[in-house]
Amino acid sequence: MLYDVPVNLGERSYGIHIGAGVLDQLGPLCAEVELKGTVLVITDENVGALYARPALQSLEASGFSATLVTLPAGESTKCGDRVFELYSRCIEAGLDRHSFIVALGGGVIGDLAGYVAATYLRGIPFVQVPTSLLAMVDSSVGGKTGINLPEGKNLVGAFYQPLLVLADLQTLKTLSDREYRAGLAEVVKYGIIYDAPFFQALEENIADLINAGNVELLARMVGRCCEIKADVVAQDEREGGLRAILNFGHTVGHAVEKVAGYGEVVHGEGVSIGSVFAARASMDRTGLSQAECDRIEKIFKALELPVHAPEYNWSDLRAALAVDKKTVAGMPKFVLVSEIGKSTIGHEIPEERMEQLWTNL
Repeated sequence: MLYDVPVNLGERSYGIHIGAGVLDQLGPLCAEVELKGTVLVITDENVGALYARPALQSLEASGFSATLVTLPAGESTKCGDRVFELYSRCIEAGLDRHSFIVALGGGVIGDLAGYVAATYLRGIPFVQVPTSLLAMVDSSVGGKTGINLPEGKNLVGAFYQPLLVLADLQTLKTLSDREYRAGLAEVVKYGIIYDAPFFQALEENIADLINAGNVELLARMVGRCCEIKADVVAQDEREGGLRAILNFGHTVGHAVEKVAGYGEVVHGEGVSIGSVFAARASMDRTGLSQAECDRIEKIFKALELPVHAPEYNWSDLRAALAVDKKTVAGMPKFVLVSEIGKSTIGHEIPEERMEQLWTNL
């Protein structure tokens, strides 16, 4: 392993294991945390074609009885119909309370499989094996699981921690350029909200980040993101306060995803647009300097990510914000920054100003 990160949550603590070519360690790691018996591996068509066989072989070599379920790829899979389909597949595979689930894939599979694990038989163990950069640095860590409703993203879910996370950096080589760059948006977010030196290091390594050829750099980058998220989650597991800083860029970002139609704008692209919106709002509300706002916008552009989507009008976005889970009494709550590396939660922006900020991006 190149990097191990502990998530310290008392009896729910677990480890994040990051390395290159480490998928064959899945079975031994599951045995190490005393999992046993029957396992349902949930993946999608894209990931399954590449990585299901080595994952199953590793599990079976360690004595587990494994069944594979392959779902369609894409955000539309993260829905209620698939949840009930997977409950049936759990029964068919003979899963009981001593069994477990492996989520093999990106954020959609991780969120969906995690929610099934949280609710099947009132909760059985599960393991995250993220195969996208976005999932490695964000959705696989911290225990947020859930599905989308037609009205909005992630409106149904549960806080439910995995038993372990195994991130094989080799899987990033098979991501599309678009999906890889989208994952970098979440990486940048951690620097903006929590770690100014990390943000500067990202600025200084743009070429290596885009090419994804430096495994040591990737390991340090993914590891640092996981360290930050693990630290935040250890202090606030259920988003009662501090953990909400992880939503920087997500308020408007989720609205853009919904208005575009899930999958048309991928999550990291929405976060990039929403982060620039939040940076501009931070100049208004929390004193972010023009120079630092410009740095935030510049790094997203350098990573070839969108910073505005003028094709979506504000009235549609505002309607989407009304049902966002971060909205209270009809008013969206924003995470803003006073400087790179320092963020605060719970900010409201006047209605007219929100529209102005969007129009002037």
